[in-house]
Parts: sequence; C-alpha cells; structure tokens
Amino acid sequence: MKIGIFGGTFNPVHNGHLALASCLLRQARLDEVWLMVTPQNPWKVRDDLLDDAQRLMMTQAAVEDIPGLVASDYEFSLPRPSYTWNTLQALTRDFPEHEFTLLVGGDNWARFDQWYEHDKILEHHPIAIYPRKGYKVDRASLPKNVRLLRTRLINVSSTEIRQLVSEGKPISHLVPAKVEEIIRREGFYTTFAHPLQ
Repeated sequence: MKIGIFGGTFNPVHNGHLALASCLLRQARLDEVWLMVTPQNPWKVRDDLLDDAQRLMMTQAAVEDIPGLVASDYEFSLPRPSYTWNTLQALTRDFPEHEFTLLVGGDNWARFDQWYEHDKILEHHPIAIYPRKGYKVDRASLPKNVRLLRTRLINVSSTEIRQLVSEGKPISHLVPAKVEEIIRREGFYTTFAHPLQ
C-alpha cells in the first residue's frame, strides 16, 4: 500500500486537518493517510499541549468515519525527540510491504534542508508538498521525487480553537462533533496558554 505520513501535534485536530488529509489522499494517489500524532518533546515541554493519549483520542474520533484516514500513535514508542528520518526508517522496517510518502507544508519545505538527515529522506522517500500561506514553492526547482500538490489554503488553526474554548465560545464550525464532545466533556483548553500553533 501507498501510505502518506501527515505529522502534527493535532492539539486539537480540526476540520482543516481532515479536509487537507482527504485532499492529499486523493491527489497523491495514496491508499491511506496516517495522521501521525507527534509526542510531547521531553526537552520542550509546552503548557498548552495536551498529553499524547488525549490528542490521540481526539484524532481517532475525528477520523473514525472518514475512509482512508488513520490516526497513528506509532511515534509514541520511538526515542524522543521524534526525528522524521528515524520515524521513516522504523516504519520501513516494521511495514516493508508499504511505501511511505512524507506529506509536508510549504512552510516546512522552506526549511527542509535544516531537518535531521534531510538528504536521506529525499533519497529514500517520495515527498508531497501542500501549499501554506506566505510560502511560495518553485515547482521547477523540486527534486525528482518531490511534487507540489494543488490543495486549497484552509484558514483554521488549533491556536484559535484553544482560545475560543477558553473564552466559552462555539467551535462546532471548526472541529468534528465528536471532537467537540470530547473537548467539552474532558474540560480541555479551558485556560489559554501562550499562542503556539
């Protein structure tokens, strides 16, 4: 199978993530997109980041009824911090029957040459880039196994959702109903910390 790896903190997962992942699934001609929930970095503890299990629970609920999207806790068992090259190596070892495509935004592609072992990622894995506001990608300069997809810009942010929750404002237009139910039931984000994405 062809699997796309779409990493993020998903704090919380929202409609923008889901619409983008579904679009990437189709445009990159993938069999599945794994929403790889990034674990808390033990050296960069963030007050506003829910713990791993809580973010995974919301992501699982969000993709439950969406064909081709899978919530993954794969990185939870890997050494931290989670370097993408290490994750891709481990995935290739554990799932040799799959081909893994890395899905990255234009913002991450702009600094991709600073990533750990970025040259090895390029050598061994296809990469699909999706547009991000403020980051222009020169299609002509892309390496042969890297492609730029045409996805629309989705103006939803997890930061905005956390702030709205802390202010007691509605979020039903921004997250799936199941995710909102979990947030309300568990009392997540009732206080708003420093605005990080």
